[in-house]
Order: sequence, then structure tokens, then C-alpha cells
Amino acid sequence: MADDDLVVNRSLRIPRAEITERFDTSGGPGGQHANKVASRVEVTFDARRSPSLSRWQRDRIVSRCGAEVRVSVDETRSQARNRELAAQRLAERLAAALVVEKTRRATRPTRGSKRRRLDAKKRRSDLKSTRRKPASDW
Repeated sequence: MADDDLVVNRSLRIPRAEITERFDTSGGPGGQHANKVASRVEVTFDARRSPSLSRWQRDRIVSRCGAEVRVSVDETRSQARNRELAAQRLAERLAAALVVEKTRRATRPTRGSKRRRLDAKKRRSDLKSTRRKPASDW
């Protein structure tokens, strides 16, 4: 594997040849610099046609991010820095898509937790009962 591969996680490295970069002028204020310099970077990764993904990885990324994963960055004045940020965010987005959440297994409350809950309710009830007006006995 080459050094210029995009490292997503321990099991996935994407060659830079599979990532398309596009440059454009950044919008908004900034005067002549913003109007002339193509510092905005848009990176695109075609997950559906990528040979570096396993079938499971491809299905997972396509279902969560779509067939084409696109990141656009125009935060800094430097095109090189925006390229780094875009690649980093693309890797983060792909890594997040590949994370498998643990399935939640339903559990029952323990006897101790039930007792603590009822004790707390009793203490709260006693506290509130001391705030009431005394009962008249006539």
C-alpha cells in the first residue's frame, strides 16, 4: 500500500486514485483573494465502484452515506489545508458509517435498584407531607 492512501481505519485504506478532487472559488466575502483563488475543495468517493471495499463495507457505506460520498471544505484560504481537511472528514465519515453499534439486550431491574427507587419515593413523599397544612381536629 502506498503512503498517500487515505487511512479510514485499521482494516480499510483507500488509494488516492479512487478519490476525485475538484477545486472552485470559495463563496462569500473576501475580496479579490476569494474571487480569484480556487481554495474550495470538494472530494468525492464512489463507494459503489470502489475495488478496495469488501462487499460488507460497500453495502454498509452505501446504505448509510449513499453511493457517492462527497465532502466540501472552504474554511481556510489555503487550498492545501482545505485538501487535508476534506480528506480527514471523508475518512471520518466513512469510519462512522462502518461502525457497528452493539445491540441492546433488555435487562430487568435488580431487587436492590427496586428497593432504592421505592425508598427514594418514600423519602420524597415524607418531605412533601411535612409541607402540608396541619389537619384541623374539630
